[in-house]
Amino acid sequence: MKENHEELDQELTDTQTDPEAEMEAVEDSGVSEVEAEEFELANLRAELEEIEDKYLRARAEIANMANRGRNEREQLQKYRSQDLAKKLLPSIDNLERALATEVSDDQGESLKKGVEMVLESLRNALQEEGIEKIIAKGEVFDPTLHQAVQTVPATEDLPADTIVEVLQEGYKLHDRVLRPTMVIVAQ
Repeated sequence: MKENHEELDQELTDTQTDPEAEMEAVEDSGVSEVEAEEFELANLRAELEEIEDKYLRARAEIANMANRGRNEREQLQKYRSQDLAKKLLPSIDNLERALATEVSDDQGESLKKGVEMVLESLRNALQEEGIEKIIAKGEVFDPTLHQAVQTVPATEDLPADTIVEVLQEGYKLHDRVLRPTMVIVAQ
């Protein structure tokens, strides 16, 4: 910004001339003094318009830079937990698999309850950050949210492009997909 001010000052200095030299030039040229002043006035107006234009452009550029910076900060704030969530998702998958196992004794049941509590606290933490599961089973297949890894024949109960089964949960952060849901789709 300081450079812009220095450039404008330099342009003003370059355009300013000695009034006595101008008067001598007017007398030597044979043009009337009024015409010379009108000509000089027109030149000064043109220079003023040019300087005003440069000023307005510089001001607009500064405003654009401020808006761009603000937008970038907002995006960083909105998606700040994206990398951490991507690293935690495999752990959540493993905890869900651990819960899916059958246990027969009290010790196993107690351990399963502890895993369930850990999983629930992780889910709550993700939800507080705006991370949520992508709903899939029974929904229409959407390639922006789902990844089809297998297909099954469509029936009357299962119309084409309907998700039959979820193989791995998908998650999104606000409007950004962190991991698509792996699904089986009826075709």
